Amino acid sequence: MENKTGLSLAEVELRKERGLQNNFTESATKSTGAIFYDNLVTLFNFLNLLIGICLFLVGAYSNMFYLLIIFVNITIGIYQEIHARNLVQKLSIVNKKQVRVIRDGIELALDSTELVMDDLVKLAAGEQVPSDMEVISGFAEVNEAMLTGESDLIGKQAGAALLSGSFLVSGEVFAQVIHVGKDNYAVKLTNEAKTHKPLNSELIRAIRQVSKFTSFVIIPFGILLFLEAFVLRSSGVKEAVVVSAAAVLGMLPKGLVLLISIALTTGVTKLAKKRILVQDMYAIETLAHVDTLCLDKTGTITEGNMRVYKLHSVDENYKEQLPAIIGSYLKNSTDSNVTMQALRDYFPETTNYSASDITPFSSERKWSKMNLETIGTVYLGAPERVLAGDNIPPVVFNAQENGLRVLVIAVAETSETNILKRKAIAVIEIEDIIRNNAQETLAYLDQEGVALKVISGDNPVTVSNIAKRAGLPNYDKYIDLTTCQTDEDVKAAALQYTVFGRVAPHQKKLLVQALKQAGSTVAMTGDGVNDVLALRAADVSIAMADGDAATRQISNLVLLDSDFTTLPAVLFEGRRVVNNVTKVSGIFFIKTIYSFLLSIICLLSVQAFPFIPIQITLIDLAIEGYPSFFLSFESNKQKVTGKFLPTALKAALPNALLVVLNVLAVTFLASQLNLSQLEATTLMYYLLIGISCLAVIKACLPLNFLRLFLIITTIGGIYVAAMLFSHILEIGWLTATTLPLFAIGMLVNGVLYSIVTLLKKKKS
Repeated sequence: MENKTGLSLAEVELRKERGLQNNFTESATKSTGAIFYDNLVTLFNFLNLLIGICLFLVGAYSNMFYLLIIFVNITIGIYQEIHARNLVQKLSIVNKKQVRVIRDGIELALDSTELVMDDLVKLAAGEQVPSDMEVISGFAEVNEAMLTGESDLIGKQAGAALLSGSFLVSGEVFAQVIHVGKDNYAVKLTNEAKTHKPLNSELIRAIRQVSKFTSFVIIPFGILLFLEAFVLRSSGVKEAVVVSAAAVLGMLPKGLVLLISIALTTGVTKLAKKRILVQDMYAIETLAHVDTLCLDKTGTITEGNMRVYKLHSVDENYKEQLPAIIGSYLKNSTDSNVTMQALRDYFPETTNYSASDITPFSSERKWSKMNLETIGTVYLGAPERVLAGDNIPPVVFNAQENGLRVLVIAVAETSETNILKRKAIAVIEIEDIIRNNAQETLAYLDQEGVALKVISGDNPVTVSNIAKRAGLPNYDKYIDLTTCQTDEDVKAAALQYTVFGRVAPHQKKLLVQALKQAGSTVAMTGDGVNDVLALRAADVSIAMADGDAATRQISNLVLLDSDFTTLPAVLFEGRRVVNNVTKVSGIFFIKTIYSFLLSIICLLSVQAFPFIPIQITLIDLAIEGYPSFFLSFESNKQKVTGKFLPTALKAALPNALLVVLNVLAVTFLASQLNLSQLEATTLMYYLLIGISCLAVIKACLPLNFLRLFLIITTIGGIYVAAMLFSHILEIGWLTATTLPLFAIGMLVNGVLYSIVTLLKKKKS
C-alpha cells in the first residue's frame, strides 16, 4: 500500500472467494408470489368465491356479476403492493458509478460492486465514496450531510475514515477499503428502511373492520338460511342458494373499496399535473389527517443554495478598491463550494491584482487566503477565525442575529501571520435562500391546525433564525439534541420544542416515533440519507426530487420541483377524497345493515330473504356506483372531522331501518290484501329503490346543477332499468293495487326520513 501498488489479482480473487466483495444485496420485502398469495388467499375473497361457486353450480349465472367487483379490488391491491415493493427494492444509497482502483500498480475503472476488502482506491473532488475507507495519503474535504445532516465540510487526511455515501468537495486522496457490503455505514443506516411499509389508510381499515365482522357472520348465516329454505320451506336447491347468497353478499361493502380506489387514483392524476409524484395513493388520504409536519431545513424551507445578501465596507481606505480586490480574489481562488459559488454569482471576477501563495479554504481553519500584489495578504472566512475578537466589526453580530451567514475580508502585511495584525476591510452577508411562498405555506398549515417541527443537522441557533425568517410559529423554541443523553430525553424533547438542531439520523426517527406515540399523525419531508429512517417511520413521507435517490425511492410522495409549498395541493386532494367518500359512504352501508337485520328476521320467522343477488347488483351499479362516482370528483377543502366508520354507519342506519320496516309492512299487507308473491316482491324492490334514492338525495344536498342532474338521472334511470329488465330481476311492474301502496309508502318514508334528518341536525 505504501508504494500504491494495491492488491494483486490473486489477492482480489481470494477475497471474492471469502465473500469480502462490495456486492451485498438483501431484500426484506415480499416476493411477488407472497404478494399474490396475501391478496388472493383471504377470508373475504374465499367467502365471495365460495358463494360464486355455489351460484355457478346451480346455474344462477346472472347473479354472479358481483365477482367482477371482487376481481377489480384484488387487482388494485396486488398492483399497489408490487409497485411499493419495487420502489423499496431499488433503494440504493451509493450511486453505481465507476471508481478508480489500483491493482498490481495499474489504475482500473471498476463498478463499485467490484470492490473488495483492502482495495486501494483513488478519489478526487466531486466523487462519491463507494465503500467505507481509511485515507492512506492526501487531503480532501468531505460533505457528509446526506449521512449525518451536518452541512459543514470535514477535512480528511491520513488515518481518517471516509463513510460510504459521502462526497469529496475538494482535494484528492488514496484510501483503503475497510468495510464492504452490509458492513458499510450507509447500508447499516438504510437497511432498516428496506422493509415493506403497510398501507396506512383509515378508509381501508374501516372497510376491513366491517369485512372482518361480516365474514364471521356470513358462514353461519349462509348455512342456516340455506337449510331453512331447503329443509323447512322445501325450496329447490337453486332457490335456496340464490336467496341465501343475496343475504350474505349484501353484508359486504364491495363497491365502496372500488370507489375509494377510483377517488384516490383521480387524486394521483390531478397531483401529477402539479408536478407531485404519488408513489402510494393511500398517502393522499393519510395526509388529509396529518396534524404534525416535520420539515428538513436545507432543501425544504430553504432552497439549499446561497446568495449574497449585502456587502458592507468597513474600512474607508479600501472602499474604492474593494470590488477589484474581491474580483481578483475570486479569479485566483480554486475553491468551488456553495459559498464561493454565491460570491461568484454576485461579484464579477477581475484581473486587477495578481495572486501568489494561495491557501484554499479548509473547514477546519474556516478561512482561505492569498497574497494580492500591492494589497498584501487577503483573508476570506469566518469572522471569529479570521479576526481577533476585539477586531470583529459590530455589523457581523447584527447579521448573525438575523440568521445570516457572515464572511469577513481582512488584510495583513504579506509576511504577517499574527491574527492581531489583521484588519477587516469588508463584511459579506450571505443568506440561505428561503423558498418562494414558504411563509404563506407555513402560515396556511399552521392555520389549518398542523403543528410544524423543523429538524436539522445544523446549529440550532442558525436553524431557529432561518425558521424565523420563514415565518415559522414558535421558532424560538429550539434545542441542540447533542445535549440529550438518552433516547428518552430525545422523545421528551419532541413534544416540547419546535426547532431541533444537531440531530443524528437515529434521533430523527426517535422524534417521529415520539410524536406518533403521542397520538399525532406525522408527515416528514427530507432529501438526504440521514432522513431515510425517519421517513420510513412517518405516516406520510415526502421527498424532494433533487435530493438523494434513496429518499425518492422509499417516500410516499415526491415533489418533482422540490418545492414543499405545493403541499397544500396534496392536503386539498386528501380532503376531497376523505370528505366526499365519507359523504356518500352512507349509501353503501345501507345494504350492509339491512342485509344483516333481515337475515336475522328471516331466520327467526322462517321466511325467505326478500331479494336476490342480481337485484342487489343493479342497486350497486345505479345507486351506489353512478352518483357516488361523480360526487367523489367535487372539490371539498373542508378540514376532515370525525371518524369515517362511525359517521358512515350513522348516516346509513335510518335508511336501513326504513328498508326493514317496509319489508315487514309489505309482508303484512300481502297477507291482508292477498297479493301474489310477484306483486309483493315487486313492491318490496321498488320501495327499496326509493329508500336508497333518499340517501342519494341527502348526499347531494345542498343542490347545484350537477347534483340535481344526478338525482333526476339516478331515480329515473334505475326505475326504467327495473322495468326494462324485470324478467332478469325476477320482478314485475307495479299494478293498480301495488302502485297506490308504493306511493303511500314512499310518502310515509319521506316524512319519517325528513324527521330523523332534522332531529340529527339539532343534536349536532
